[in-house]
Amino acid sequence: MALLLPIIVFVGMYFLILRPQQKRMKQREAMVRAAGVGDEVATVGGVIGVIVAEEDEQVVCLEVDTDVELRVQRRSIGEIISKAEDADETGVEPSDED
Repeated sequence: MALLLPIIVFVGMYFLILRPQQKRMKQREAMVRAAGVGDEVATVGGVIGVIVAEEDEQVVCLEVDTDVELRVQRRSIGEIISKAEDADETGVEPSDED
């Protein structure tokens, strides 16, 4: 009986604390991996820019101003502000000139 209480506490901590935290970490990692060229992102340091190149799996280049690029680690991306596909959906259709 004395062994039952610590087991119940551990199971409760797992379901209330550890499991949701692992889920959030997996979601963030998937978001960071999904960031690609053309996406507007914000880093955890507050720098906002557009991804213009992916050097490798760990490093991307952000264009923060005209002719100003920063190399940052992919894991420093805090959020994706807008995806590249969103920029293409501006409502402007290409003209059909024959």
